[in-house]
Amino acid sequence: MSSQAGLRATQLPGFAEESARVEMDISALEKLLHAHPRDLEQRLRLAYRLFHRASLTGRIEHFAAVEVAVREILDDFGPKEDLCLLKANLDLRFHRLAQSRVDLEMCALLPGRFEARVLLADLDFQEGRYETARLGLERLIAEDLTWDNLARLAHWKSKLGDAAEADALYAQAEDVLTAKQMRGYSWLELQRGVLAFTHGDYRRAWKHYGRAEEAYPGHWHTDEHVAELMAAEGRFEEAAALLRDLIARVPKPELRQALGEIYLLAGRAEEAEAFFDSALKIYLQSAHRDEVHYFHHLVDFYTDVRPDGAEAVRWARKDVELRSNFSTQAAMARALFQNQQLSEAMEYIRQTLASGVRDAGTFSFASTLFEATGDISGSERFAAAALQTNPKHRNFHMHH
Repeated sequence: MSSQAGLRATQLPGFAEESARVEMDISALEKLLHAHPRDLEQRLRLAYRLFHRASLTGRIEHFAAVEVAVREILDDFGPKEDLCLLKANLDLRFHRLAQSRVDLEMCALLPGRFEARVLLADLDFQEGRYETARLGLERLIAEDLTWDNLARLAHWKSKLGDAAEADALYAQAEDVLTAKQMRGYSWLELQRGVLAFTHGDYRRAWKHYGRAEEAYPGHWHTDEHVAELMAAEGRFEEAAALLRDLIARVPKPELRQALGEIYLLAGRAEEAEAFFDSALKIYLQSAHRDEVHYFHHLVDFYTDVRPDGAEAVRWARKDVELRSNFSTQAAMARALFQNQQLSEAMEYIRQTLASGVRDAGTFSFASTLFEATGDISGSERFAAAALQTNPKHRNFHMHH
C-alpha cells in the first residue's frame, strides 16, 4: 500500500491477538507432531512459529524453547537450509556472531540465498565492516525492494549517515508495506520515533510512537520507548508506573535497571537498589551460563549504575572480542575511563569516532575524555557536536 494514511485506517489485531494466534498454531503443531514425530516439514514449521512467538514476547524462556527445537531437529535430521538460516538468526540475536557465520556455512548453497545474504550484511555491520554492510544492503535492495532491507539501510544511515536520509528511508519502507503488515508499519513508526528522540525532537517522537501504538496496539516494545520518553521529559512517576506494568508482562532485566534509574531520579533510592539488585542478578546468572548477550548491559551497569572500573573493563573486553564495532568500542572506552586507564580509553574512543558514528552520547563522552587528557580544544569540539546532534542528550535514556 502506498499510503501511510491508508495503513493507519486499516485497524487489524494488535499484540494480544497475534500472540494468541501464535500460541494456537504452536499447540496445533505440537499435537500433530505428537502423532507424527518424524515429520520434518512440520518440525521446521514449529521451530519457526516458536521463533515468531519469542520475537513477539521477548521472553528468554521462549527463545530457550526455540534453541531446544533447533538442536533436536539438527540431531534428528542434520543440517537443512531453513533450519540453519533460523539458527543463524537466533545466534545473531544473542550476539553469537562467529557461530552465526558457521550456521550459514553448514549448507553449501545457503550463503547464496537472498535471506542469508541479508543476514551476512547484518553480521558485517555488527563486526564493524560498515561499508561492506552498506554496499551489501544496497545490492539487495536493487535486486528486491523489501521494506525490511530499506529499514536496515535506514538504521545504517541513522548511525553513520544523515538523520533526514534515515527517516526518508523508513518512510519509503512504509510505502512498500501492504495493508496487512500492521506490525511492520508499527515497528517502522517506532524506529522513526527513536530517531527523533535521539536527536532531541520529542514532539516528533510522540507523534511516531502514537502511530506505532495505533497500528499495533499493546506491544511492550512501544511501551518501553514511551516510558523512556516520559522519563526524558521529567515525568518520572508516570514512566515508573508504565515500567512496573511492563516488567510484570516482560521480565527483562534491562527494564528493571531502567526502573531503578528512574527511581533514583525521583529520589526513591531504596526502591531503586532493589531493582538494581534483581537486574544484576539476572545479568550475572546469564553470563555464568556462558551466555553473552548481557555483556554490554554489565558494562553499562558497572560504568553508570554501580561504578566499578575493573568489572566494567572485564565485561567490556569480553564484549569487544565478540563484536568490535562503534558501540562496543565506545563502551570499552567508558569502562577504561572509569578504571582510570586514560591512554587505552583514548585509543578506543578514537576507533569509535573513526567509524563516522554520529551519536550525541558518544560525542559527549569524547568531550569528557579529551578534557581529562588535557585536549581542551578537542573537548570543546565534541561538546559542541553533542549539542548539535541532540540538545537534550543529558536527559534520561535507557540502555537498550
